[in-house]
Amino acid sequence: MPRVEKARKAYEKKDFEKIREAHEKERIEEEPWHDVARGRYIGDIIYGASDGIVTTFAIVAGATGAFLSSAVILILGFANLLADGFSMAAGNYLGTKSEIAYSEKERERETWEIENIPDAEREEIHQIFRRKGLTSHLADKLAEIITSNKKVWIDVMMTEELGIISSENISPWKSALATFFSFLTAGFMPLLFFVLSYAFNLTNVFVLSTITTALSLFVVGALRVKVTGRNWLRSGFEMLLVGGMAAAVAYIVGFLLKMLVG
Repeated sequence: MPRVEKARKAYEKKDFEKIREAHEKERIEEEPWHDVARGRYIGDIIYGASDGIVTTFAIVAGATGAFLSSAVILILGFANLLADGFSMAAGNYLGTKSEIAYSEKERERETWEIENIPDAEREEIHQIFRRKGLTSHLADKLAEIITSNKKVWIDVMMTEELGIISSENISPWKSALATFFSFLTAGFMPLLFFVLSYAFNLTNVFVLSTITTALSLFVVGALRVKVTGRNWLRSGFEMLLVGGMAAAVAYIVGFLLKMLVG
């Protein structure tokens, strides 16, 4: 388990001995630098899965409320699964690519400013730490240390002045694929028993689909703690509630439309 994860768990339990162990000098020195990209992909996977389950089951619930056949439900469900999954993946790809392009453009600008107007950039560093409450003397000392290394200087300007986290090692393709396959995998759960009903003589297929979906929603919600850091039980039930409400609305709309159009 990574040192930061150990420290996080120790903090949640208020285990001061474990907290001290996680912050020993030797452990900090041995730990590799945090992989921001990996955390990004975990978020892509979890939120892709969440959206996949909710949207697909909403389709299933709405079609069931309208008394449509299993064949129609499967057609609508798989159409949504592939089209919406692709749409989310494409949106994630374009969004991540735009973030990287913006980050690179701002880094180029900051690099140019540091190379051409270094005194003004040093003053910006000084003012950043003054605004954080440091004395002018300490702010000068920090500015002197930071500006002695060009890469560190640029990194600090990017995060502290512009609020841009490094996009290094983040791949738009990996983000898109993580979103697409998690959407596809989780979104298939509401359709599972409708598919199986063609191979086996199943009854109450919608009830079975509802149970499977509810369990999937809870699991995906609980896994959101990897991103949010919240209580897994609360997060699981929260996801279950949101997905259930979406499905209920879809079912009612499907039922009412069926009544209206016959």
